[in-house]
Amino acid sequence: MCARTTLTKQTLQEVAAELEAEFAPDDVVLYRPRYNVAPSDMTWIVAHRGDARVLGPSKWGYIAGNRPLINVRGEQVASGGGLRDAFASRRCVLVADGFYEWNAKKEPTWFHRRDGRLLLLGALFQPPRTRSERLPRFVVLTTLPNATVAVVHDRMPVVIGAGELDRWLAGDAAEAATLIASAGVDVLAATPVSTHANSVRNDDPECIRPITDGSRRQGQRELF
Repeated sequence: MCARTTLTKQTLQEVAAELEAEFAPDDVVLYRPRYNVAPSDMTWIVAHRGDARVLGPSKWGYIAGNRPLINVRGEQVASGGGLRDAFASRRCVLVADGFYEWNAKKEPTWFHRRDGRLLLLGALFQPPRTRSERLPRFVVLTTLPNATVAVVHDRMPVVIGAGELDRWLAGDAAEAATLIASAGVDVLAATPVSTHANSVRNDDPECIRPITDGSRRQGQRELF
């Protein structure tokens, strides 16, 4: 699964420039670097509107059956019920530069692109359901892990390559379904990090500080 991400770029303008995406000027004040984005948090997605990519804030947790969905198996949404309509017309990407997974000892690994660029995670968005809701919501799609992630976890988020972004956002559903696959083994690097990242209350650069297996911190209270 994917339940924590990072987006450490310093400004929204920097994120938008790499994505070649538009954004609302009023959203600039909402942005800050994040080192431990968790479900129910506000973070950033890109969707297709008209002929443009649009970057905007969204809340992590797609409401289905009165509960928030954080992840959903990508293999199911393209052809199954439930989220089929969302897959056909409301695809987006969660904008990140890394995600965390935990091993059986609850020790985190931060997975990030080897080239340091943004990591675009396949997702579906849900428009605000009531007048009181200001932001759309989203759910991240998962797939089988590649060899890099499989060492830690049996699922990974769907990673959309920069060159495939428009196909994912605006292509037909059958074309988009072909992109639900494990990322190539050369895409991601795996960095063991401190259990400082285990608590959602910690959201600072210490979360992604590389450490060796032998220096993992002991005795910290692990909160999820």
